[in-house]
Amino acid sequence: MENQEVQQEFYSMPRIGDQAPDFTASTTKGQVTLSDFAKDKWIVFFSHPADFTPVCTTEMSGFAQRKKEFDDLNTELLGLSIDSIHAHLGWVSNVKEKTGVYFDFPIIADLDMSVSKKYGMLQPNEAETAAVRAVFFIDPKKKIRLVMYYPLNVGRNMDEILRALKALQVSDQHKVALPLDWKPGDQVIVPPPKTLDEMDKRNKETGIDRIDFYLSKKDLKV
Repeated sequence: MENQEVQQEFYSMPRIGDQAPDFTASTTKGQVTLSDFAKDKWIVFFSHPADFTPVCTTEMSGFAQRKKEFDDLNTELLGLSIDSIHAHLGWVSNVKEKTGVYFDFPIIADLDMSVSKKYGMLQPNEAETAAVRAVFFIDPKKKIRLVMYYPLNVGRNMDEILRALKALQVSDQHKVALPLDWKPGDQVIVPPPKTLDEMDKRNKETGIDRIDFYLSKKDLKV
C-alpha cells in the first residue's frame, strides 16, 4: 500500500482544463506563491533536470534570449529544478559570465520535490530524482491549457512553445480553432455548425473558404 501511495504521488499529473495546483516556493527572485504570481497574465511554467548541465543550459538560455517575446504576449516565465537556491544562483551567474545570457526570470528551488510531484514532473521510469522537461501553459485564471513533456535527453523547441502560446491566445480571443501547423497570419477554422439551421446559414455564408459545412476557414482580421 505504501509503495502504491509513493507511485501515485510521483505520477500525479494535472490535466488540461484543471486548476493549476497552488504552491509556495523559494525562487531566484524570492518567494513565489502561484495563485498570487503573474496576476492577469499567462504563465509558461517549465522544469529542467539539473543545473550546470549542457542541454538545460541551452534551453534556459533560449527562454532568456526570447523573454521579450513572452513579455509581449503578456506571459511570465517560471522555471524549476530539484536543485538548491545556491546552485541556481551559481549557475545563473556562471552562464552570464561565460555567455552574457542572464536568466532574468524566477527559477524554483524544489529540493523536497513537492512542486515536481504536484505537476507530474518526476517520472520514475525516466528518473526519480530529476524532473523531466515539462512545460505547462497556465492562463490568467490559473487554469492549465496545454502540457508538453520531453525526456531528459531531448531539448525543447522554443519556436513551438511560442507558437502554441500564440495559438491559445488567438483561439481564446477570437473563438476559433486552429489547423495543423497554424502560425500567425494563417487562416483559422470557423467552428462547425451544431444544428440544421446553423448548417443552412453556413452554406449561404460569404467571406469564408468553405470546404464543406463542417470545415470552413477564414482570414483573421486583427
